[in-house]
Amino acid sequence: MATVINMPRLSDTMTEGTVATWLKKVGDTIKEGDILAEIETDKATMEFESFNSGVLLYIGIPEGASAPVDSLLAIIGKEGEDISSLISNTSNSKSQEDKVEVKEDVAQPTTQNPKPTTLPAGVKVITMPRLSDTMTTGTVATWLKKVGDQIKEGEILAEIETDKATMEFESFNSGTLLFIGINEGESAPVDSVLAIIGPAGTDITGIAENYGKGEAPTAVETPETKTESIIPSAVEGTQTNTTTDNGRVFASPLAKQIAKDKGINLSHVKGSGENGRIVKSDVENFTASSQTQTVIPSAVEGTQSTSIPAKPFIPAGEVVIEEIKNSQMRKIIAKRLAESLFTAPHYNLTIEVNMDDAMKSRAIINAVPDTKVSFNDMIIKACAMALKKHPKINSQWKEDAITINHHVSIGVAVAVEDGLVVPVLKFTDAMSLSQIGAGVRDMAGRAKTKKLLPTEMEGSTFTVSNLGMFGIVEFNSIINQPNSAILSVGAIVEKPVVKNGQIVVGNTMMLSLACDHRTIDGATGAQFLQTLKVFIENPVTMLA
Repeated sequence: MATVINMPRLSDTMTEGTVATWLKKVGDTIKEGDILAEIETDKATMEFESFNSGVLLYIGIPEGASAPVDSLLAIIGKEGEDISSLISNTSNSKSQEDKVEVKEDVAQPTTQNPKPTTLPAGVKVITMPRLSDTMTTGTVATWLKKVGDQIKEGEILAEIETDKATMEFESFNSGTLLFIGINEGESAPVDSVLAIIGPAGTDITGIAENYGKGEAPTAVETPETKTESIIPSAVEGTQTNTTTDNGRVFASPLAKQIAKDKGINLSHVKGSGENGRIVKSDVENFTASSQTQTVIPSAVEGTQSTSIPAKPFIPAGEVVIEEIKNSQMRKIIAKRLAESLFTAPHYNLTIEVNMDDAMKSRAIINAVPDTKVSFNDMIIKACAMALKKHPKINSQWKEDAITINHHVSIGVAVAVEDGLVVPVLKFTDAMSLSQIGAGVRDMAGRAKTKKLLPTEMEGSTFTVSNLGMFGIVEFNSIINQPNSAILSVGAIVEKPVVKNGQIVVGNTMMLSLACDHRTIDGATGAQFLQTLKVFIENPVTMLA
């Protein structure tokens, strides 16, 4: 008897999947364990293997198309077996039958593109991927290929800006880039048609209009007629797209970041990567002998500032306004913080911590070779231990229940050029101080170069935000939902304190805990801060 295979749920947040590639075709013999297809979920593209043996009799979702979880994906059975009743009992088949009836009974306008029932041979529809669990739209930061280019599997097609980072998006298919559905700088919902790849000269009429979930994509001009406009960035210090005789200079995100940090004009750098693409080593090995730079003396006597582009002269008395287009990250930050502040009833608790013993302990720890621990690392460790003692702080609000997390995964707020990201130290309570320090340095470094993976910014149960390095003594943060609390860490301040009835010089630090009153009562938050204070003021207790 034939077996119906439905679209699997390959992650806990997956509601629909996209068939990236079929590795088998109708009529092929399937063995248990064979890979049927590559399924693009909300988190990754994964191989989907068969748990059945037989002949592949039917494919319900063509390559490039998306469908909800549990939709008819395929049917496997004996060769020649009648499967018409299985197909007719699925919602997918009913939808297809309705469309066939309409096509037969209603005359279609000659100007309307017919919807293809199957894709032409070798044609792949690539949709806007879901690169993070919270991503709903994506922005094409840069196209690295143009219509007419030959694409090889594994080549980078574009740089996609999500709500959390800018990531390179590689092709899982080979062929000619036939169509671009989302232009540079434009945003579109997840699953909108991003591009179409296939054999050169293939007629793809009607495909883009019928396989995207967002608005119908705008047709892209052919390479012969397309004129590319290069506009300097409105954001001060942001690397702009430069041009050579052949067009744009392409560079990896990391190379762009390093070039920006060093004040290097990428148009002067020769790329050694694929198709002359500029990579990290090209920028690091670049000598600025031929590069014209503007050097502005530093305000600090005896030092020289980094070379920066000269600003245009602005006459006194003129009103000058600069409009900076909001990045996808900035839009999402604004949306989420507003939702958090206006949906969760915030309140803040503040406590002052004596840091004298913490400073002595840190000095002793860092005297060990190849060991580097910051005060922030010590605070994160103390938070992890305090959360284990006060699990109600480590919670999430839901309309029907409060979820208490008995594992601890702490998010660490990191400022980047476009806003703020929160990489997560998974299972922080099981990490040593040195492991926390190494983890924070690694993820913070990759956050600034936009190399963090989406999975590394998911799953936090509590968040720490530290502005002490900027000299901020005390501040309040907005809760990073779905967390119920966030800790704000201020600078260590040397000031007079009272010890044993005597006024002496001491070092103190202010900690502020923002709590969601729906999940955390005032007394619960206060008890957590008291425990946290004990751990920080007596670092030896964190070694127990």
